[in-house]
Amino acid sequence: MAEHTRSSIVIEAAPAEVMEVIADFARYPEWTGEVKEAEVLSTDDRGRAEQVRLLLDAGAIRDEHTLAYDWAGPHEVRWSLVKSQMLRALDGVYSLRALDGGRRTEVTYQLTVDVKIPMLGMIKRKAEKVIIDRALDGLKKRVESGGRP
Repeated sequence: MAEHTRSSIVIEAAPAEVMEVIADFARYPEWTGEVKEAEVLSTDDRGRAEQVRLLLDAGAIRDEHTLAYDWAGPHEVRWSLVKSQMLRALDGVYSLRALDGGRRTEVTYQLTVDVKIPMLGMIKRKAEKVIIDRALDGLKKRVESGGRP
């Protein structure tokens, strides 16, 4: 079984406000450092993204991949890799938990990455941790600055 990396952060906003930013893929290039393009390829009957194409540029790593999304209620979204040039797997989840009567939100991000090139597990987990921390910090700044759709 693949190992995963997990981290959490508290955001000063209601879970619905946080999920609005998470679900607004078109604006990812505005607040995530690595995502240069994001295109929703298909949506479900509620208008939520089912498949999204992302172009990443993280310096030495440049990759285009497609992710499939599963919206598990209003406080959780999961994704898995459909296709990629460099990745064998990219599975993740954002889980939101209301705090202080819904005025704040604990966001937990879990990620499992498997690359097509050989990589030591320790290095891979460090890369996962960097991806997660940057994503959570960017999400927190975006939501708390009022950058919702």
